[in-house]
Amino acid sequence: MTTPRGFRDRADDSLFTLIGEVPELLRNLVIAEVNAAKAWVGRTSKDAGIGALWFFAALFVLFWSIPALGTWAIAGLSSWWPVWLSALVVFFAMLLVAVVFALIGMHWFRKLKNRQNPIQSIAQDVKEVRDEF
Repeated sequence: MTTPRGFRDRADDSLFTLIGEVPELLRNLVIAEVNAAKAWVGRTSKDAGIGALWFFAALFVLFWSIPALGTWAIAGLSSWWPVWLSALVVFFAMLLVAVVFALIGMHWFRKLKNRQNPIQSIAQDVKEVRDEF
């Protein structure tokens, strides 16, 4: 007898029948989980790719806006100073900003280097459990 949703009524099945179906149920569960993970990875990688494309577009526009900003600053400073001195001041100011950004980036990469890899922590846990026995 089946239920309205199409599932079989297992009320009359014996214990051995139910236990015998456990491997097939586990196999189906693992396959369903793997398929769900594949679908999630596919959707996530697609969204990440589209997001990366938009970030690349933003960086492209930013890349070309920096010379415009520098030109504006040089033109503004040349009202008080000679053009060559204005250009030199803007160049060293941008160089200083680049050095500060690089130092901030190095700080974050050092934090990343000190972080423990999840695979290493699993290996450590397995080693500790193995040593207990």
